[in-house]
Amino acid sequence: MTDRRALLRSIFDAAVAAAHPDAILARHLPSPPRGRVIILAAGKGAAAMAAAAERHYLDTTGLAPERLLGIATTRHGHRVPTRRVKVIEAGHPVPDEAGLKAADETLALAAAATADDLLLVLISGGGSANWIAPADGVSFAQKQQVNRALLRSGAPIGEMNTVRKHLSRIKGGRLAAAGHSAQIVTLAISDVPRDDPAAIASGPTVPDPTTLADARAIVARYDLTLDDAVRQALDDPRNESRKPGDDAFARARFELIGRPRDSLDAAIKVAKNAGYEVIDLGADLEGEARDVAASHAATAKKARAEGRKLAIVSGGELTVTVRGKGRGGPNQEYALALAEHLRHMEGVSALAADTDGADGGAGSASDPAGAIIDARTFAAMAAKKLNPATFLANNDATTFFEATGDLLITGPTLTNVNDVRVILID
Repeated sequence: MTDRRALLRSIFDAAVAAAHPDAILARHLPSPPRGRVIILAAGKGAAAMAAAAERHYLDTTGLAPERLLGIATTRHGHRVPTRRVKVIEAGHPVPDEAGLKAADETLALAAAATADDLLLVLISGGGSANWIAPADGVSFAQKQQVNRALLRSGAPIGEMNTVRKHLSRIKGGRLAAAGHSAQIVTLAISDVPRDDPAAIASGPTVPDPTTLADARAIVARYDLTLDDAVRQALDDPRNESRKPGDDAFARARFELIGRPRDSLDAAIKVAKNAGYEVIDLGADLEGEARDVAASHAATAKKARAEGRKLAIVSGGELTVTVRGKGRGGPNQEYALALAEHLRHMEGVSALAADTDGADGGAGSASDPAGAIIDARTFAAMAAKKLNPATFLANNDATTFFEATGDLLITGPTLTNVNDVRVILID
């Protein structure tokens, strides 16, 4: 079989490059204000976005350095050098003390802004975990416990963020409320299906259509075990998020600068240039990773039966309902399930990876981005007597792909536009 791994990686790399802050941010930056440019950034691309904004204002527009300041909160290992903006590395997906401190500093900077200042809010995927400011009466440990419960529940990201927004002093429009005296411009790289501004980093500067009642319903639906203080906070009207028409948004503007759809289009272009017919399943897929893999495997088998040279491409953000004690993430679990379904099929290869460079994992910069499968994977499975179903039952895709040598390790990509999955049928 022809080795398609280099092609798979080039398809993935094209998707990432299409959403990198260095390529997309500068043309969206507003003109300097009469006062200061105060950069408030959060997410996996936060430091890279802040650095790109610094270059624009300091080098292109000639803004005096003393008129630019700010704080960028990003995942551990995602720091890049900056000149004026303070960078704090914080926990993701489970928040840590660094994120707690960073959120307090961010709120303080916003509150100190004047009518002549510009609050430039730069957000990307991961911002929800990076900016952690528990609602009054909820401890930091309790907020961490909520995050862990949500991550294990299998809830889609939108539902997770609905709960987070109602237990926070910064999410759900509250950052805009803190900085309402200034002009607020938010530039966002989307990591959520359908690019809902209220869901990206839990919407710190936009109105929130979800309610406390919605959050309580999600807790009930997934039977989450929460401390009494958390349940009381979700019953407290004072923790309702900011709604459309609130004065907090009188001088606030939101603009989406990077979308999963744009990145998927870049990936598709590479596949087409390599001579593949493409089935585009969209940039907004959701669902249980192993179930989506089963559906995609059926499409691949049909294409093989019809003799088509085909690339099946999809984005979105899949979920895993954790029942075992293994290691992994949605992309690795998808790839593992795909290996189970396609193990006897020749001429097939696939990649599933998160565009931020980390799929599940322990919050380390060295976490795998996802995995690749092809004939080499199937040969290793046979030689080492590895049964994918056994590893799936324990949610232990990382251990499986460590054994086959098929983990995709990219390191931090400094952006995040959800997952990219590609199946090539030759």
